[in-house]
Amino acid sequence: MATKTEPEIILYDLACIKDVCFSPTVWRIRLMLNYKKIPYRTVFLEFPDIEPTLKGLGLSPSGSKYTVPAIHHVPTNMYMLDSTPIAQFLESTYPDPPVPLTSELGREIEAKSRSVVGAAFRTSVTPREINILSPRSQEYFRRTREASLGQRLEDLLDGDKEEKSWNAVGDGMRAVGELMMTNKTDGPFVLGAKPSYTDFFIAGNLQSARMVDEGVFQRIVQYSGYKEIYEASLPYMEKRD
Repeated sequence: MATKTEPEIILYDLACIKDVCFSPTVWRIRLMLNYKKIPYRTVFLEFPDIEPTLKGLGLSPSGSKYTVPAIHHVPTNMYMLDSTPIAQFLESTYPDPPVPLTSELGREIEAKSRSVVGAAFRTSVTPREINILSPRSQEYFRRTREASLGQRLEDLLDGDKEEKSWNAVGDGMRAVGELMMTNKTDGPFVLGAKPSYTDFFIAGNLQSARMVDEGVFQRIVQYSGYKEIYEASLPYMEKRD
């Protein structure tokens, strides 16, 4: 086992002017690394540097583009990207303590969260991300996101669009939160006393929102279930480099 000064994992993450992790997908892996106490070091990349850096490491894109998280497993000199295969690799390579990667309840929560909470994120978090980016990343982010959205980032927040978006997902947010509390008599996590990857999916999304805008985070945790899982996951957020 490597010492603390010799990380076993090099984690590639998104850079921002706050010098913190703000990517929900990277947070899932960061939470898993912290929970399993796997020694790691973070390399932060500006948006325009992700593709050339990962391509230079010999990685192939996930789908049609290069994304983070990506890792370098130092002991085997192996590189990989995308949170799902990375989580599978970490669980098989470092099985203790275990992190259940999937469950019937977890799959239902994740699917409904993507459709319900995802809509609120696109309206409230995406247009605010640009505020914590460097000028180089701001240009890249605006150009790529506005091309995919078909509108200016600021347009998402114009008038009452944001309020309408939140009002539209309120019932769905409550329903997903109730699912999160299914096993609350056994513990604060989705499956009870111990965290699963679904908990890190939830907590990672919430921490991402919080790093971008505290007000958006507070809007989400007003619903039962979200705050409980977030607070139970706080011990695994302490290492943030």
